Amino acid sequence: MSYTATPSRAPSVSGGDALPVSAGTLHMPDPRSTGSSVVPIRSMGRGHLLRISAHLLALEPHDRYLRFGYSASDEHVQRYVDQLNFERDELFGIFNRKLELIAMAHLAFSVDPQCSSCAEFGVSVSKQARGRGYGSRLFERAVMHSRNEGVNQLFIHALSENTAMLKIARKAGAVIERDGPESEAHLRLPPADFDSRVTEMFNEQVAITDYHLKAQAKHFWDALGLLQEIRQGVRESREKAR
Repeated sequence: MSYTATPSRAPSVSGGDALPVSAGTLHMPDPRSTGSSVVPIRSMGRGHLLRISAHLLALEPHDRYLRFGYSASDEHVQRYVDQLNFERDELFGIFNRKLELIAMAHLAFSVDPQCSSCAEFGVSVSKQARGRGYGSRLFERAVMHSRNEGVNQLFIHALSENTAMLKIARKAGAVIERDGPESEAHLRLPPADFDSRVTEMFNEQVAITDYHLKAQAKHFWDALGLLQEIRQGVRESREKAR
């Protein structure tokens, strides 16, 4: 099961009533106190559209169902990607050594003037990258960015059967309300402080550096592989000429 939820489905993002005041209070673990390693998570822009599309299209049918709340076809997925608003929203990604996007989060900010300090979180993790806590790390990253952008209430819409996502929300202190097949989690965020701003800038720089190093390594190995193919072709041509 993937860690998934669907942004832009709640009334407070697309317009309508504001979030209830009964939202839970943020309770996030401090990575420095747990000794956990840093997972490079970088912001994504339009230059990552192809990787975003490839990541979402590679999700298995049941994972797409959890991610979008319905059985999304390839056309539905591509339409979602084409409509991403990088000027308004924020997208975060985790990349492997091949620069494949293996986990991503979509932080959708409210377009309702009555709920300008609200945002919604959605996340998906590739099958081969599960069990590494990437869903939780992306949630922590989104929470920090939300605080620094003045968001005081974060919520998640998810199918009630999506226990992985709801577990992340519940662990953070969110109040979860179940309505049949769907659930909604509300989380109240504290205001930004010096530590949250500096930590986000540091983590983003680490992620960008990590991405560039992976890009350089990929370019080197691709070039080396091409050179080996050329050499192999030359050898085979010489052998045929004998």
